[in-house]
Amino acid sequence: MSVSHPMHPRITLAAAALGFVVVLLDVSVVNVALDALRTSFSTDIAGLQWVVNAYTLIFAALLLMAGALGDRFGARDVFITGFALFTLASLGCGLAPTLATLIAARLAQGIGAALLVPNSLSLLAQAFPDKEQRNRAVGWWGAAGGTALAAGPVVGGFLVMHFGWRSIFLINIPVGLVGLTLILRYSATSPRNEGRSLDLPGQATAIIALASLATALTDAAHLGWTHSHVLVALLMTVVSAIGFILIEARSRAPMLPLSFFSNSSFSVASITGVIVNFAYYGLIFVFSLFFQLEQHLSPQETGMAFLPMTVVLMVANIIASRLITSLGARPLMVFGLLLAATGYLLLLPVSVSGSYWQLVVPMLMAASGIALIVPTITNVTLSSIEPSRAGIASGVLNTARQVGGMLGVATCGYFVRDTTPAAFMHGMHLSLIVAVVLLFLGAALSLFS
Repeated sequence: MSVSHPMHPRITLAAAALGFVVVLLDVSVVNVALDALRTSFSTDIAGLQWVVNAYTLIFAALLLMAGALGDRFGARDVFITGFALFTLASLGCGLAPTLATLIAARLAQGIGAALLVPNSLSLLAQAFPDKEQRNRAVGWWGAAGGTALAAGPVVGGFLVMHFGWRSIFLINIPVGLVGLTLILRYSATSPRNEGRSLDLPGQATAIIALASLATALTDAAHLGWTHSHVLVALLMTVVSAIGFILIEARSRAPMLPLSFFSNSSFSVASITGVIVNFAYYGLIFVFSLFFQLEQHLSPQETGMAFLPMTVVLMVANIIASRLITSLGARPLMVFGLLLAATGYLLLLPVSVSGSYWQLVVPMLMAASGIALIVPTITNVTLSSIEPSRAGIASGVLNTARQVGGMLGVATCGYFVRDTTPAAFMHGMHLSLIVAVVLLFLGAALSLFS
């Protein structure tokens, strides 16, 4: 039996932050290992897409359910389960003998990540009942995640360069063991709400819809859009998506309350979340391939190439939270979307033989714009829904963002499926154009909604 120590909120914060850190590290760290994975498993772009998207897919699909599980079975126990599963899955990734095994382990990591994120916040709410202290704790939690996101490419590049790609997964094991030890020894038992219902039919149809869509987008790259496998996957996407909406509309305790979308501010924030992550994660995937396959940079050099972009993300996130109060959410969203779109637009002249330094300013502009948007749409989401439902609303936004990231990697990966220089650059330019168009549309939507 584990002993609970309710008098150690700061240690609970440290454990919760470690859980968030490993989740965000594994969002960003894999990109610098793409070439090493391609060589190790003799795979193509579609295989690399699955390594990235298997994690994001299940993470997105289970986020809403994971919060409900925490309510029903206790946030502490679900957090511990998620951390243990994530740590074991990381070991599976690090030891994976085949690409299929690695993808399966990445799926398991995604399940663990989904259990970790919402329940880490629940633990903070429990450990810091005072609102001011809780806000400060959530700030530290977010700063730890931002630091992990910024450090991910650099740390990953160093590990891949000196210890091989397996080390980027194995490094999670000591972190996981420390986090589990802290939470088991120093956190209080969480209350349980046995009456909290679980929307299992909604969850099942959501997973089928997202998995089918990811399969269709990925398989189309090498089978073509008219292949029977792709057409069946698209049909399953449509049928399961319709089924999901019907289930949520009729459920007494829906996983995704459709009534939220009657609020235009909430709807715009959710759509913006999809667009922003589509652009950011889709183009991070493309530029990771560009640096490694086309410009032949080492994993460590690739990580350093992303450093200015990830650092400005962290700094601008902090600035944005202060600007919301003085400028208002709508102007900040519009400005952030336009800034990101302009940054990506200025990357269109990029070429294989071009200098890295020509990319720095546009990349900083794009990252700054995105960093201004993310805390702003979070603020809009929480402000547009009554406080008692803030947890579900936040979960919906985070799910929308993860779905956007998955679609970005799948779509942009399709564009750059041919890695010969001329074809790859054509696909890279297409990816940039799509991202720019979506960001401009998002700006117009935010301005006129």
